[in-house]
Amino acid sequence: MGTLYLVRHGQASFGADDYDQLSPRGMEQAECLGQYWQERGQPFDAVFTGTLRRHAQTLEGIARQLPGLPAAEALPALNEYDSHALIRCIHPEPLGKADTPERYRHHFRLLCDALAQWMSGVITPAGMPSWGDFSGGIRSTLERIRQQHAGGNVLVVSSGGPISAAVAQVLGTTPEASIALNMRIRNSAVTEFSISPKRMMLQTFNTLNHLDTPQTRDWATFA
Repeated sequence: MGTLYLVRHGQASFGADDYDQLSPRGMEQAECLGQYWQERGQPFDAVFTGTLRRHAQTLEGIARQLPGLPAAEALPALNEYDSHALIRCIHPEPLGKADTPERYRHHFRLLCDALAQWMSGVITPAGMPSWGDFSGGIRSTLERIRQQHAGGNVLVVSSGGPISAAVAQVLGTTPEASIALNMRIRNSAVTEFSISPKRMMLQTFNTLNHLDTPQTRDWATFA
C-alpha cells in the first residue's frame, strides 16, 4: 500500500497586490518540511503540483532540503479557486485590504458564503469552472494517482481548496463540509491518504510535525 502526501503551499502574500508569491516565512515552512523528510529518509516516486507560482515555490523550498525528488508534473486541476471572483459575486463593492482582525474575519465570512453558493450552483464566478468541474478535476487526479501509484509514495503540492475537496471525496462527506476543512488547513500542512489498488483512505489531516520544535512552533499560519 502506498501513501499520497498532500501539502498545502507555504504562507503566501495575503493582502498584497500579488497573493501568488511565498512570503519569507512561507519559504521557511517549505524548507522545514523538506528537512524533516530528509532526516527521515522519506522517498517519493512521483511529484505533482498545481500550476500556480506558490505551488512551484513551495516545491522548490522542499527540494532544497530534500534533493533527488522526481521531476514534478504540473496539473491545472490542482489549482486553487479564485477567491476574489467568488467574493465579487456576492459583494461587488471593493473590500479594501484585510489589514485588521475584523476585516480579515469579514473577508473569510464572505468567502465561506460565496463558496457555499458556488457549490450549490447559485453563483457562477467569472473565469471559474463550475463546482462540478472543479471537484471533478480533483476526483480525476486522485483516480489517476490511485491507478498509477498504488504501491508508491506520491507528493502533491496544492492549495487548501483542492486538498479539502479531496478529503471530502475520500470521506464521502457533503461538498459543504469541505468548506470547514478548507478554512482549517494550515500553510505547509501535510494530509496523508493511503493508496490501495481499490481505494484511498484518510490517514492524517493538516499536520505540522515539521514545525514541532521550540524554534518553529509559532510558525503556523493559515493564509
